Amino acid sequence: MKFGGTSMAGTERIRRVANIVRKQAAGGNEVAVVVSAMAGETDRLVNFCREANALYDPAEYDVVVASGEQVTSGLLALTLQSLGCKARSWLGWQLPVRTIEAHAKARVDSIDGEALGKSMAAGEIAVIPGFQGVSEDGRITTMGRGGSDTSAVAVAAAVNADRCDIYTDVDGVYTTDPRIVAKARKLKAVTYEEMLELASVGAKVLQTRSVGLAMKEGVRVQVLSSFVGDDAVPADELPGTMIVSEEEMDELVEKGEVERQHVTGIAHDKNEAKIILTRVPDKPGSVAHIFEPLAQASINVDMIIQNVGRDKGETDVTFTVPQADLARAQALLEDKRDEIGYNRLITDSKIAKISVVGVGMKSHAGVASTMFQALADRGINIQAITTSEIKVSVLIDEDETELAVRVLHTAYGLDAADEAA
Repeated sequence: MKFGGTSMAGTERIRRVANIVRKQAAGGNEVAVVVSAMAGETDRLVNFCREANALYDPAEYDVVVASGEQVTSGLLALTLQSLGCKARSWLGWQLPVRTIEAHAKARVDSIDGEALGKSMAAGEIAVIPGFQGVSEDGRITTMGRGGSDTSAVAVAAAVNADRCDIYTDVDGVYTTDPRIVAKARKLKAVTYEEMLELASVGAKVLQTRSVGLAMKEGVRVQVLSSFVGDDAVPADELPGTMIVSEEEMDELVEKGEVERQHVTGIAHDKNEAKIILTRVPDKPGSVAHIFEPLAQASINVDMIIQNVGRDKGETDVTFTVPQADLARAQALLEDKRDEIGYNRLITDSKIAKISVVGVGMKSHAGVASTMFQALADRGINIQAITTSEIKVSVLIDEDETELAVRVLHTAYGLDAADEAA
């Protein structure tokens, strides 16, 4: 079980979490719990680091920010003990959770689940701070924002858990953002592939890395809400959304538990910015000159379009980068202007990416044309298009985001039927 920062914000909420955990343990389950720091705590600790030293050492930064999860893991263990449960906390270095790569954005390499498994088999609830581990040289590491989801999946894989329940402030994965579309429906099940695409194109339910790890390790993940009444039924009886393999999804469809849709969901992302370089020489190597410096600066490029060549052996190149990286990308490209040989650099941060995702696209033609026609009918202009096997993404004006999401949700028949019907 994993609980995020909003679920752990203060002693009252921690008591509520403890009751949810106790209920699972009382049902005969062996339980490990991964917790985040209290909401807002990591930001507070990051600010302390910046105030202490603007050019802080990432290794010492990790020591400071990892303390947020250490506090909540100890508090939850204490609260569980007060409810009569056997519980203990295990810090990242005690298991240990071994990590590789850089401080502040480490990746899980392995978890030794032996001691943890024995403790759980003896009826002890294990409480583990998310987001933290230990490096090869014995230093504390952290896994970047949202890293607790990844910790939870890694722990679930290490102890061969039947399921990894991720409790969050939403009660599952919806066909789109319910704040934009009132008729959005909660999905009973989504495949790893679909969730990976949805997470990467703006659905904020789960961190992309955690979904990728679940897919690799074959961990069944359930997303559900911790904000349910104290007397709520256990997760097994009040399911959120299960994230499963394609094989398990096929079984659920065969049993009639899940309906197969061509399109699973519509995601949107306003955190992109568009860059256009005009009159780039249309010759081998030109595009490499544009994207090599961006790659070296770890700036992630998403959509790329190379327009039809002009008469003088020139072409326009359009691409998107995360909005937070726009200023850096612009400075890098201006610095390399002579090398690349472009004429003008034009930027636009008032854009949004709208994506239609669904495994059903593999076997059904016409998904993209439905999208283009639905947007055209409402006068929404498409600035760029990218596709994968199970996703079609378009770039549009930011002001038309909500309209586009509603139009597409209806066009693919995803709207929930009226309750009265």
